[in-house]
Amino acid sequence: MLPETLNQYPAAAALAAKAGAAITGGKFEFNELTIDINPDQIIATLNTLKTSLGWNRLSGITCVDWHPKQAARFEVVYHLQNTSTWERLRLKTTVDDSGSADKLSELDSATGVWAGANWFEREIFDMFGIKFRNHPDMKRILMPVDWVGHPLRKDYPVHGFKYSYKSE
Repeated sequence: MLPETLNQYPAAAALAAKAGAAITGGKFEFNELTIDINPDQIIATLNTLKTSLGWNRLSGITCVDWHPKQAARFEVVYHLQNTSTWERLRLKTTVDDSGSADKLSELDSATGVWAGANWFEREIFDMFGIKFRNHPDMKRILMPVDWVGHPLRKDYPVHGFKYSYKSE
């Protein structure tokens, strides 16, 4: 549900009218609007924003690792822009840690809404270990293919793992 204080912002009110059930919270700080979205409804919300509300540019997707401070370890952050009004909007959704090195945390891929989400999602997969379901090419983009681990996780060793480049 959209916090009452955000109803004064047209973008927040319009999203609440179209996809109010998907909203779990939000805030307006530092002159920036942020809306929290249920992870199960992130793709439907992104699609509504693009097709019905004019948010036609995905300028980036990133991730934050809150380990060990929050129950939902990861936050995936989508940065959107309406190129008609030049407004910006930030959507956040949470992803729980799978708790297992063998099974990665998962979230639905936004590549069906924006093809440009492809590389952002691959970078998040590579650096944080979040797998995006239905992604067309979910493989590492920055680290070597045989690299073990995800370097931007807070539990990754500060000095990394020993790695041999003998095969190169």
